[in-house]
Amino acid sequence: MAVAAAAAVLAGGGAAGIGALGGASAPGGAGAAAEALAGNTGGVVDSLPGRSLKVRRAEGRESAKRGRTDEALSRLRFKQLKRKAERELNCVASASGRVREFLIKTPCTSMERMLLAVGDGQGSAAVVSVVRVGFKTKKDAEAFKRVEDVHGSGDVRPLDIAAVLGVAGVKMTGLHYHARPDKNAIVVAEADTARGRVDRETLEALADVGSYLPTS
Repeated sequence: MAVAAAAAVLAGGGAAGIGALGGASAPGGAGAAAEALAGNTGGVVDSLPGRSLKVRRAEGRESAKRGRTDEALSRLRFKQLKRKAERELNCVASASGRVREFLIKTPCTSMERMLLAVGDGQGSAAVVSVVRVGFKTKKDAEAFKRVEDVHGSGDVRPLDIAAVLGVAGVKMTGLHYHARPDKNAIVVAEADTARGRVDRETLEALADVGSYLPTS
């Protein structure tokens, strides 16, 4: 996956994804993760009781499109624990591999990156990374996506999880992600487990919904 971007709310090489618990694997990681993800006990409102994940994912996507972050997350039975968003112009400095080579030849016009820590209120948590890269034309954006979609092609790195969210040892694996066009831009979102257990289908739903969340 090219952009290690998203959801959310909120990034690799090819298909994105969420992986195994990273915080507990690093020295002192479990304690650091617990402190950084404080507040992940109770307080999660199930806004769609009894509904399937497919329905929750679709409803969460619609809420995200309307800019309703908390509502979108509640559709998936999660709540926001921590959020950080940044806007930059130097895409090349944050890129690697063939993605970087593409950006050198085809400069971006904007880059927005967001990291979002979310919890289920029962101790499990995930990190969603969202990266939005803008270009002069829709054609340039489509060309970027073709490079980004190739597994192992490089990445536009997400914000540093440890520095931004205070969660050590968690990395975006690129196993669960969602990329979509947005006018003259491409949005890439990824999700990964930060604590406890979050299944693959839920991580994919978080990446999908995360790709529609506001990044500013």
